[in-house]
Amino acid sequence: MTDQAMVIEGRRWATSSSFDVVNPATERSAGLAPDASKDDLEAAMTAARRAFPAWSRDEERRRALLREAAAALSAAAEQLGAILCAESGHPLAQAVTEIYGASIWFSYYADLEVPLESIELDATSIAEVRRRPLGVVAAITPWNYPLVLASWKLAPALRAGNTVVLKPSPFTPLATLAMGEVLAEVFPPGVLNVLSGGDELGQWMTAHPIPRKVSFTGSVAGGRSVALSAAADLKRVTLELGGNDAAIILDDADLDEVADGIFKGAFVNSGQVCSAIKRVYAPKSRYDEFVDALAARAGAAVMGDPLAEGTTLGPLSTRPQYDRVLGLLGDALDRGAVAASGGAARDSAGYFIEPTILRDLGEGIAIVDEEQFGPVLPVLSYDHVDDALARANGTMFGLGGSVWSADPERAAEVAGLLECGTAWVNTHLALSPLQPFGGFKWSGIGVENGPWGLASFSEIQILHRPRSSTT
Repeated sequence: MTDQAMVIEGRRWATSSSFDVVNPATERSAGLAPDASKDDLEAAMTAARRAFPAWSRDEERRRALLREAAAALSAAAEQLGAILCAESGHPLAQAVTEIYGASIWFSYYADLEVPLESIELDATSIAEVRRRPLGVVAAITPWNYPLVLASWKLAPALRAGNTVVLKPSPFTPLATLAMGEVLAEVFPPGVLNVLSGGDELGQWMTAHPIPRKVSFTGSVAGGRSVALSAAADLKRVTLELGGNDAAIILDDADLDEVADGIFKGAFVNSGQVCSAIKRVYAPKSRYDEFVDALAARAGAAVMGDPLAEGTTLGPLSTRPQYDRVLGLLGDALDRGAVAASGGAARDSAGYFIEPTILRDLGEGIAIVDEEQFGPVLPVLSYDHVDDALARANGTMFGLGGSVWSADPERAAEVAGLLECGTAWVNTHLALSPLQPFGGFKWSGIGVENGPWGLASFSEIQILHRPRSSTT
């Protein structure tokens, strides 16, 4: 067990109440997290506002400290990874890798060059296009990848010159709080403040008058709530929400390569990834062989103790998600779907559901139409590619999608017709700090990562001025 403190104005901050965090692999306590009050939030917002002027004025110092933050996270990867493993159920090696991933995002933004833009208006004047920080940013992160998704917000927000108040999910707050303590040794007091609490804390943050932007990753319902609250004060928002990513297999695809890639793209983190594959469309002429190949990989996966060497799949991270996935799975089986592998919860402690491949089902069943976010993958058949595209696009989700073929050019042509923020060819979940990430329709507003993500944490200011004698 671990007990963590919040970080406000660069120091550990005591609270009057706390809540228990459950280890999803054992259903026992992983530790206690502080439960922030309105007074705690006020202290954090005030500290962030007070730190903003000095922080916003020295870009080179910000870049240097982002590099120090990256090094500090790498040095603490084993410590933070162990805490993350206990609260999330990530296999230990994957939890440690997540910390290194967060470090990579800090390094990227520290080193990203942002050229000055200028417009030559006439012979006597120019307009410089400058990027000004917004002020205080409220960042709210989910439970599935709490540290790396925090870095998607923290690194660009801080590089742009903003200060941040960060709230992790109440299901996985401990590693984020510990990260806050590590980074408090790097950043000046008030630049980064980390609080924990329930949904009510998130509502207080989005309604608070100090933040000028809210960056939120979570459910569609949560995103709607954030957008409505932020709109009342005209706060800027970035919303990275849910997905129901479709993978379309073309009839010439290599069986083994596709099965390996799709299984990895669907079942990493036991399917708890917003942009994981959540539906597969296979050609009717090869449907049985693709189902069998995916089922074989599901049967060979090692699901179990996240601390055990060789474990590749851990439990679902939360009890509500475990109950939801079991409900969706039971509904699908009751309505005629067949489990080609798995199909049930594991008879042991922990929120474990066997990796499951479902066949003989179609649209109109919740596990196909909704985002299941678990280790269950429905495989649907199609006659023509146009039919597969129409069905893949026939949803209000639009985060990602992929097309798989022996002919990459043919696959790229089909992938370009998917209605989603990222369309992959012969891969899925290939993410990088260099490329923007966002969704269409219900899957989000705005983008994260790359220079586009950095720009989203700033306002454009035009400095209209005479040409200098050296211009």
